Amino acid sequence: MRDRVQDTLSAHRNVLVSLLSRYVEQGKGILHPNNLIDELDNIVCDDAARLSLREGPFSEVLKAAHEAIVLPPFVAVSIRPRPGVWEFVRVDVSQLKVEELTVSEYLRFKEELVDGPTSHVSMTLFCLMTLMCLSLILSPSTAGFPRPTRSSSIGNGVQFLNRHLSSNMFRNKDTLEPLLDFLRVHKYKGHALMLNDRIKSVSRLQSALLKAEEYISKLPSETLYTEFEYTFQGMGFGERVGGYCSSGTGDDASSLGHTPSS
Repeated sequence: MRDRVQDTLSAHRNVLVSLLSRYVEQGKGILHPNNLIDELDNIVCDDAARLSLREGPFSEVLKAAHEAIVLPPFVAVSIRPRPGVWEFVRVDVSQLKVEELTVSEYLRFKEELVDGPTSHVSMTLFCLMTLMCLSLILSPSTAGFPRPTRSSSIGNGVQFLNRHLSSNMFRNKDTLEPLLDFLRVHKYKGHALMLNDRIKSVSRLQSALLKAEEYISKLPSETLYTEFEYTFQGMGFGERVGGYCSSGTGDDASSLGHTPSS
């Protein structure tokens, strides 16, 4: 995100400075996403320049912005480009200097809205006390609790827990061997529905599922299953696995994409 802001400064310097200056003119405070975007219509420039800013790299920053902290001459923006991912960028409007902030740096900057500049020593003591409280209060209740690490899992708690439980089951071979046997013999009119003879062990099944998920994630969502069914068979899946797994939800890559790792 820092590079996008820097690139916009290089390509559309006057327009972006005009926009950032409008933020600064509002004085110390917090600007919400609608405030950031609305100011685009208030800057003094021709329509072509405004359009270039609205459709350029900086527009992605504004669309993903969560809030902006204004402490003249600085504007710091909290950006959430995708679920579970945060970035923080600060611009010195007077010197047109762009820098990327860490989480602690951004929070320290935000606290200055109320307290003014905070000394390094007092902030260090505050952080240490906070960490001690968190370790005493929160650790016992969260010990061993699974935490989503992939963007696709954020906001899908039930699905994430199902996958976590499935993962635990995969580590229990006494449970998995009968399941593997069932999937291999599961047929309809002589056609293997789930797995074919290429998959002979639990480890091979795990590997095939990972490959299938990676393969599907790279396909356009509207790709029909018939276009990649032979690739799936080569991985070890049955002839009818696509129609079986996506029954009632569709037969394209988007509907099947959630199935292998479910």
